[in-house]
Amino acid sequence: MSSEQSLQQHHFHPRQYEQNKFVYPVLSRRSHGISIGVNLNPDKVCNFDCIYCQVDRRSEAVTRFVEMDRLLNEVEEMLTYVSSGEIFKEERFSNVPEELQRLNDIAFSGDGEPTTYRNFDEIIQSVADLKAKQSLAEVKMVLITNASMFHRDVVKRGLQILDENNGEIWAKLEAGTEEYFQLVDRTKIPFQRVLDNLADASQSRSLVIQSLFMKVHGESPPAEEINAFLDRLNEIQASGGQLKLVQVYTVARQPAESFVAPLSNPEVDEITRLVTEKTSIPAEAYYG
Repeated sequence: MSSEQSLQQHHFHPRQYEQNKFVYPVLSRRSHGISIGVNLNPDKVCNFDCIYCQVDRRSEAVTRFVEMDRLLNEVEEMLTYVSSGEIFKEERFSNVPEELQRLNDIAFSGDGEPTTYRNFDEIIQSVADLKAKQSLAEVKMVLITNASMFHRDVVKRGLQILDENNGEIWAKLEAGTEEYFQLVDRTKIPFQRVLDNLADASQSRSLVIQSLFMKVHGESPPAEEINAFLDRLNEIQASGGQLKLVQVYTVARQPAESFVAPLSNPEVDEITRLVTEKTSIPAEAYYG
């Protein structure tokens, strides 16, 4: 389905979005409402190869490139479909609790690291324009990111556009040491690069930190690693960085690697408690 073949926004049939290439709706437990996902990495290429990722990078991607016009058309149609409440008339979303029947955000995430997209600032601006066109200023624009590319000019411009359009950055940090970082995230990018980017970006706006902890080969993260993780959070704050929230969560769906398993609820609760106690940053727990 090309953008020329798409139906008019107000006659958007629920089955149609299932054929979308780049845009999809989800009921997000962390957003407390409906999140419209935007996949900028349909080729499944990522600069991290996280052991808990659900994306199977061993199989070939069906879509290789972002078709800008089609992506924006899908965003515009989905904004109308969700904000009008039509989505809650279909079976898949009909049982959503009334308090969650709301469009919370447009989230840039998908099958890879969204900030590696070469026209990152342009796509952020174009989606912001669509949001403004529909008078949806209260709807957030959320960037879900590994913070590895924040030092690039095109990404810095994109982050500034987010700041100007009710944007929020959810950046992952789930290690305290280089060794554990490489165990979990499997990347050529040094841990210090991520830490420096987080510290720099949080000087200009307050960040949400996403921290996924799990069992690896049956072992939970050691206490010394959790303590090192807390030290990194405190160092970011000591440098003048602003951290508004830490989302502590664990594996909720089957990851690509079979040796990864979720933590127990009490383990998630304990890490959440330590974050609040040792860093004074508000923390929320999400279970498997």
